[in-house]
Amino acid sequence: MILTGDEIRVELQRGMITLDPFDPAQLNPNSYNYRLASELRICADPVLDPRQPGTWTTVQIPHEGVVLDPGRLYLGSTVERIGSSRYVASLIGRSSLGRLGMFLQTSADLGNLGATHCWTLEIKVVQRLRIYADMLAGQVSFWKPTGKVSLYAGVYDTFDRATPYQQQECIARSEHE
Repeated sequence: MILTGDEIRVELQRGMITLDPFDPAQLNPNSYNYRLASELRICADPVLDPRQPGTWTTVQIPHEGVVLDPGRLYLGSTVERIGSSRYVASLIGRSSLGRLGMFLQTSADLGNLGATHCWTLEIKVVQRLRIYADMLAGQVSFWKPTGKVSLYAGVYDTFDRATPYQQQECIARSEHE
């Protein structure tokens, strides 16, 4: 069951959902619009390898914006701290940006119960596109789980900025497969 915008507001007031900072103007009929933070991470390596740490540079998005190029992976983050121990957060991109060829969270759109942080955003574009800090980038919806609840206790919950993959998790899993 997805929460309506009114129910998101109620659960936010009850402390069951975190959206910080919260702006009522960003509330939709069944989601909340999140914004893009001012920092981007870009991998300089021509080939990404889950067994290697990668060489990442950090770029501050200036007032005039920054142009993204196709064929590159950009990591951004939400301005807002988002999460809940009661509802599952699901982040997607905005359809208005999708119509401009910008795609967010194509592989990691489902959050974990108990995880509350600024979410790392996977960003790809199909043609050159200028983006801006604090622009509305996507939407988060909240879903009520059924069954036994287990809260997230992983490493990503400790980050509040764009964070590349954690190499030790990829290596540990591939060694056991």
